[in-house]
Amino acid sequence: MKRHLLTGTLIAALLTSAASADTLREALNAAYRTNPTLTGQREALKVTDSSVAVARAAGRPQVSATVGVNRDLSYSGSLRRVGKGPYLTGGVDLSYPLFSGGSVRNSIIAAKTRVEAGRATLRAVEGDIFTEAVAAYMDVIRDRSIVELNDNQVKVLGTNVEAARDRFQIGDVTRTDVAQSEARLALARSGFETARGRLITSEENYRRVIGQRPGVLAPPPPLPPLPQTADQAVQIALVNNPDFIAVTRQAEAARYDIRVAQAARLPTVSGVASGDYVNTLSGDTGGAPRSGTATSVGVQGRIPLYQGGLPAARIAQSIALEGQTLELRIATERAVIATTRSAFATYRAALGAIASNQTAVQANELALEGARAENGVGTRTILDVLDAEQELLNAQVALVTARRDSYVAGFQLLNAMGQAEADDLGLEGGPLYDPLGNYRNVAGNWNDWSTPRRHTTVATSTTAPEEQPQVLVSPPR
Repeated sequence: MKRHLLTGTLIAALLTSAASADTLREALNAAYRTNPTLTGQREALKVTDSSVAVARAAGRPQVSATVGVNRDLSYSGSLRRVGKGPYLTGGVDLSYPLFSGGSVRNSIIAAKTRVEAGRATLRAVEGDIFTEAVAAYMDVIRDRSIVELNDNQVKVLGTNVEAARDRFQIGDVTRTDVAQSEARLALARSGFETARGRLITSEENYRRVIGQRPGVLAPPPPLPPLPQTADQAVQIALVNNPDFIAVTRQAEAARYDIRVAQAARLPTVSGVASGDYVNTLSGDTGGAPRSGTATSVGVQGRIPLYQGGLPAARIAQSIALEGQTLELRIATERAVIATTRSAFATYRAALGAIASNQTAVQANELALEGARAENGVGTRTILDVLDAEQELLNAQVALVTARRDSYVAGFQLLNAMGQAEADDLGLEGGPLYDPLGNYRNVAGNWNDWSTPRRHTTVATSTTAPEEQPQVLVSPPR
């Protein structure tokens, strides 16, 4: 119930995003449709889907045919025949496994369990890509604001320098005051260039994750209500986190792999049927018919007596792999708990920082206004004014950064709790990817000759025309 409440609130928030600019919803939708990491993971799940059909094939009938044309070169004794041929031979063999020690059944169950793990991994990748997209979106908003703040600082300090120079000409301030103003202006220009460099980095990261350059970005919608305590967040995460679900399913599949390995020591039984045809194409047959047929049906059993220690080695290998997966499950559990608590703590800390920085900005605005007024009557120095301006800038940058950090940490908390996937966000732009579609097509396939269509790249290239190299390298076929 709590999951539906959180995700429903998030969907409603995304639906109300501003339509006059690029919205976070549009950015997430673009990432969902075209991000190569996500589209590649969908193809990886298709590989896992096919493993079910591979496992099922071992329990199905096997039919093979042989045909040949032969001519005897020499014969003697009891093998002597009237003619040397040539002879046309053909045969059909049918084998149906009746008992395989449970290897087929357990292989199918293991494959299906790994498909469940693969679907959970796809969910995890979706959440990670969306979290990365949110961070990229918020980084651009933050860095554009910081560039604007630094640009304004440069303009203000430039005005201060001109005023200080004018006042120096009339003897109202000293050369030291002018030098201090010029130094602060140079530092402000340096900060502006640094901020512009960070903005370019953020915009290029946005381009990498979202698949397009950022336009005018609308403010993000508010996050849904989050758990009040870290313990509540961890409880939700340990139930819904897809990474934890995936490794749990992998551990279950490893248990079935042990049973498959143990089946190698048990007898196997197969029903068999065969038909043979022989035709003497030319030569003397001594009065015998030129062609003949033979058919047979029966049951064959295979009892392994000694296999050089291979079954024991494979069983030991499977047990060790299960042990490794069980240990990884604990490691993933630890990571989920740590990530959830860290995101919760960062989110709460950022909320506190927002409140404090808002107060700091308001106080610094008053302090700057007072410093300028007192400087006008000679009770404050220019350095006091410069310090007040710098403190205001620092508070404004800290406020912008705290707002970014709180939103990203909140979304990271949603992701850790398994609530930052496509179904949760209610994305538009077409139907969502259905992982069951490919599974239905391939998992139960009996046809040896069915071949799916070759994959056509879904992810979009971000290379601009001016970035194209002179000699293009063709992708592999």
